[in-house]
Amino acid sequence: MKKRWLSAVLAGFMAASLVACGGSGDAGNAGGSGETKATEASGGASASGKTIRLVNGKIEVDSQLKKLAEMYEKETGVHVEIESMGGGIDIQGELKAYYQSDNMPDIFVCGGATDFKNWTGLLQDMSDQAWVSDTEAAYKEGTEVIGFPYTTEAVGLAYNADILEKAGVDPKSITGPESMKKAFETIDSKKDELGLTAVIGYFAEPVNLYWSTGNHLFANYIDAGLSRDDTTYIDMLSDGGKIDDARFSDFASMVELFNKYSDQALLVSGTYDQQILNFASGKYAFVTQGSWIGATITGDDADAYNAAGNFKCGMIPYAFQEGIDTILTNSPSWWAVYKDGDVEDAEAFLQWLTTDPAQEVLVNEAGFISPFKSCKFVASDPFAQTISDYTSAGKTSAWHWLSMKDGYAQNYTGQVFADFAAGSMDKDTFISTFKQVTESAYAG
Repeated sequence: MKKRWLSAVLAGFMAASLVACGGSGDAGNAGGSGETKATEASGGASASGKTIRLVNGKIEVDSQLKKLAEMYEKETGVHVEIESMGGGIDIQGELKAYYQSDNMPDIFVCGGATDFKNWTGLLQDMSDQAWVSDTEAAYKEGTEVIGFPYTTEAVGLAYNADILEKAGVDPKSITGPESMKKAFETIDSKKDELGLTAVIGYFAEPVNLYWSTGNHLFANYIDAGLSRDDTTYIDMLSDGGKIDDARFSDFASMVELFNKYSDQALLVSGTYDQQILNFASGKYAFVTQGSWIGATITGDDADAYNAAGNFKCGMIPYAFQEGIDTILTNSPSWWAVYKDGDVEDAEAFLQWLTTDPAQEVLVNEAGFISPFKSCKFVASDPFAQTISDYTSAGKTSAWHWLSMKDGYAQNYTGQVFADFAAGSMDKDTFISTFKQVTESAYAG
């Protein structure tokens, strides 16, 4: 039965999506291309005689997960075998091969809707687990919870707290379009004394940064300020490419503000690396990127960041309407439980991962930003504290942009953002053109 179920998908499994942050491979892989690491049983059979197996898609935290497995075995007697995959490995393809050969792990990684659809009807509903009420980042399919989140990423308007303090701008005062405009004007008037190139590092280059404008920035039109289960605007978009006129007009006004106060030399030609390096160097007060840039700031750009004083970073909502008070958070991937495996022990291990000893390792050693409200630990990542604060306060919205039509940003809206930034269209033309290409994208 299993072989018949997978016969069609296995024929083309090499095209399956890679599991990683951003959904296009394990970008953080530290182990090299095509690498797999499996934990050998430590000291032979476990005290309880029980073993569960977890397939992890972030090979760079293999050693930390092995440590957790050892801790768990000492505490419970249950052995957890860690199998980490990364680099060029097609993880979903490997999992499908495991399924066909009756070798499925008890817990395995899924990177989003496409991956989860591979396992329809085969995953345990974890709705009754205690950890579910402790997070807003669980992966849900209808009323079922089928994905355990282990880290969090966020989309918000990132800022250099030192520059804002020197400029006399309280980030908490930016609660809507008028206060955002006032803050930008204030910082711009002090640009020279603050050593700034521009108020904001907003780049709208359409070929390589369409995902920044068309996915992450536009995601705020879809979700900013809404409860996590509010699908109003993604539902409109899915219904023939409909756009809410009033909300999108307010969003467009914010983009217009960004165009005006951006780094004009790089606005439509700058690269991602330039954008992050300039922010890390203290040349921009704000930058339109998510929390993932923290690793670059403290890694590849560490020298520039150090020269700029290792300034404190923060993040505020994209408040294009008065009262928008959420940032957009999500897990880049989840762990699912195979319902024909050892469900009881798999669920028990995942629940244990939310306890203080496990969270301390995941946060302080693996560098994860915990998605759990009860977590007492904050990672050293520059954006960890602000994300933890928004999460514990319940001030987060979802990532429904993940449900946008494939190619929507890359083939349609990324260029419209670029044309608006280049000055070849005004706000009204931006709105009308955006609506036109959206209807075209969703017509097929």
